[in-house]
Amino acid sequence: MRPTLPFESQTEDPDSPTSYAFVSGTGTGGADDEWAFIRYAGHPIGEVISIRGSGISLGRGLDCDLCLPDAEVSRRHAHIDLLLHGTEGSLVMVRDLGSTNGTFVNGVRVIPNDKPLHLFDGDVVRVGGHAFKLKLLDQLERNYHQVVQAQTTLDHLTGVSNRATVLGYLEKHTELTRRYRRPLSVVLCDLDHFKNVNDTYGHATGDLALKLFGMVLLRRLRTCDHAGRIGGEEFIIVLPETQLKEALAVAEELRSGIAEEPISPPDGGTPFQIQASFGVAQLQERDLDAGSLFARADMALYRAKSLGRNRVECDDPV
Repeated sequence: MRPTLPFESQTEDPDSPTSYAFVSGTGTGGADDEWAFIRYAGHPIGEVISIRGSGISLGRGLDCDLCLPDAEVSRRHAHIDLLLHGTEGSLVMVRDLGSTNGTFVNGVRVIPNDKPLHLFDGDVVRVGGHAFKLKLLDQLERNYHQVVQAQTTLDHLTGVSNRATVLGYLEKHTELTRRYRRPLSVVLCDLDHFKNVNDTYGHATGDLALKLFGMVLLRRLRTCDHAGRIGGEEFIIVLPETQLKEALAVAEELRSGIAEEPISPPDGGTPFQIQASFGVAQLQERDLDAGSLFARADMALYRAKSLGRNRVECDDPV
C-alpha cells in the first residue's frame, strides 16, 4: 500500500503553482492578517503556507505538518513556533531539531537544539532544497497569490496543472529519481470515445466530462502526486516514490472512479457515464530522460485502447 504522504528523495521543482497549505489553528496579527511562508525554492514555487495554531513542523517524515520531499532534509528537521506576545501580536520563531544538513535563516545556519531564533517579516528560511520567505499577509495579498496560481500554472477547465507545469515537474523528478535511485511511476490516461461525447451531447457536456475527471484526480491522489492535462482529453499523473504495482493500483482506482460518476447534460438530458484508458510505466535504468519514460507509458496507453479501452495496461511485466 502506498504511503498517503510524500516521498523521501526529491528536492526543488521548476514551475510555480501557487497553492495554499493550511495548518489547523487560528492566525494572529490582525483581523485579516496572518503569518505565512511563501515558497521561493522547491515544489511548488509560490506556494503560500499559513502559520497557525502553535506553528508547523518541517521534515521528511510523514508525520510532519509540512513534509518536504528532499534527501537533504532530515525526517524531523525544524519547527516553526507561533507565539502570542501580549498586545504586540504574535512572534514567529524557528528551531532546528538537530538536522543533519542544517536550517538556514538569511544564509546563516541556525544552531541546532538551541533556543528558538526570532524571525522577522521578510526573513528567508532554507531547509535542504526548499526556501521560504516569511510574510505577514492580508486578504488582498492572499487573493493575489490565488489569482497568480490560476493564471500561470493551472488548466482553467479541469483545475489540474497545465501542460507546461506538469511536464516540467516530470522532467525535474526524473532527474532527481535517477540521482537518488528512488521509484517514480507515470500514468497516462485518455477519456474513451470523447469525440462521441462532444458529437452526441455537445461541447458544453464534453467540458463537464473533463471537469469531472479533473475532480476525480484531485480528490483521489496524494498531495505529492502531480496531475496535469496535456491536451484535449489526455492527462498525465506523476507518482513519486511509487513502484509499478502501486501505480497500477492507482490507475485502476481512477478508472473505476470515473466510470462511477454520472454526467448530467446541461440541457437536462439523460445522465450518462464516461470511461477511460490508462497506460502505466515506472522509470528504469534504460530510461535516459523523462521523454523515454513518457514514451513507454504512451505505448502502454495505446495497448489499453487497442485491447478494448476502459482498462489499465503497463509497459513492463509486474
